[in-house]
Amino acid sequence: MHPLPRRLAVLTLSLGLSACGSTAPVTDDSLYQALGGQSGIERIVEGLLINISDNPQIVGHFAETDIDRLNQKLIEQFCVESGGPCEYTGDSMRDSHTGLNLTEADFNALVEDLIDAMQALDVPVTAQNRLLARLAPMRSEIIYR
Repeated sequence: MHPLPRRLAVLTLSLGLSACGSTAPVTDDSLYQALGGQSGIERIVEGLLINISDNPQIVGHFAETDIDRLNQKLIEQFCVESGGPCEYTGDSMRDSHTGLNLTEADFNALVEDLIDAMQALDVPVTAQNRLLARLAPMRSEIIYR
């Protein structure tokens, strides 16, 4: 499948799943392993942050952000959501996004940046979809806050 239709399919899937509510605790670490474990997640987050910095649509939202802290919290969050041996110590999605008034377009741009980061690392599409499905329920806690 051409990358653009696949990305749109993944994006549609992730947005469609956002109505599912909060995510349940993960007891299986197969996604964590498929993402490359801790080092793989660290590389994914690094790629995501680089992509965000190059994305004029959303980079401005991060102008006042402590990027080192964001990096660490994203690693924790992706680790937890993939079933890894981590604990998320950051703020809730609602609290950290209140007052930002992020739009669906902003959210979608970040999802695209995440997909691009995973593709650049040759993360299997099934693992990409599984991570996006785990993160998608956070959408309602992020946009229009």
